[in-house]
Amino acid sequence: MLIAGKMTAQLIVDIQVVSESATIPVDKIIESWAAAVLDQLGFSDFAEMSIRIVDEDEIRALNRAYREVDKPTNVLSFPSGIGSDLPDDVPRSLGDVVICAPVVEREAAVQFKAVGDHWAHLVVHGTLHLLGFDHASEHDAAEMEAAERDILASKGVVDPYAHRSEQM
Repeated sequence: MLIAGKMTAQLIVDIQVVSESATIPVDKIIESWAAAVLDQLGFSDFAEMSIRIVDEDEIRALNRAYREVDKPTNVLSFPSGIGSDLPDDVPRSLGDVVICAPVVEREAAVQFKAVGDHWAHLVVHGTLHLLGFDHASEHDAAEMEAAERDILASKGVVDPYAHRSEQM
């Protein structure tokens, strides 16, 4: 269990690494970036979340069960929706994020991104989903992507969506 967040929030992150495919120290990335999301948004509650790093079989099964999409994906988020009225000394449960190590690392290579930057992006993306951000509509997607860009830029990571404009 890691405790992160030095500015506005105290965050407890339960990290489970069950994938043998992660080639970088994902615990350090998770600790830093999950807290960065809360700090950037001014979230000041005492909170907890879990992030599970898995291989393709597990994420595919989850994607099929919860989204009816029978293929691996990079990240899934499961917001808890619990805890906004808890006492101050009890952490608010944000929910769970599941990230697929082989997909993340393959996408980073294909998109010519630093693998650590892509991991950071997906931790930020998944954490934002736990906080209610979504990309179901164009407006929501633009809002979520702007938040991702701001959070990542605050720590020197380049725009994760820059490759889209290069492909046009």
